[in-house]
Amino acid sequence: MSEDREATRGEDGESGTARGPAPLTEQERALLAVERRSWPGPGAKERAVREGLGLSPTRYYQLLNALLDDPRALAHDPVTVNRLRRVREERQRRR
Repeated sequence: MSEDREATRGEDGESGTARGPAPLTEQERALLAVERRSWPGPGAKERAVREGLGLSPTRYYQLLNALLDDPRALAHDPVTVNRLRRVREERQRRR
């Protein structure tokens, strides 16, 4: 392997290359893509999650919530991630 492509660990412990953190996985990008879309009615999003991603809605939201804290997600799609963070913070405030 060339020196510039060797795996390194950043301060946060995440694996990456010497050029920066590893890119989002295909599944992580798909989670954010689902959140970018608008949905026609109740159940449509959950159906798309089950059929398109092969995840239960509960698992989908667990993964999405963890992804919102990942700086790579913010770099990939700042508008969606910041919107979802605001929604999450508002829900936490209401509790």
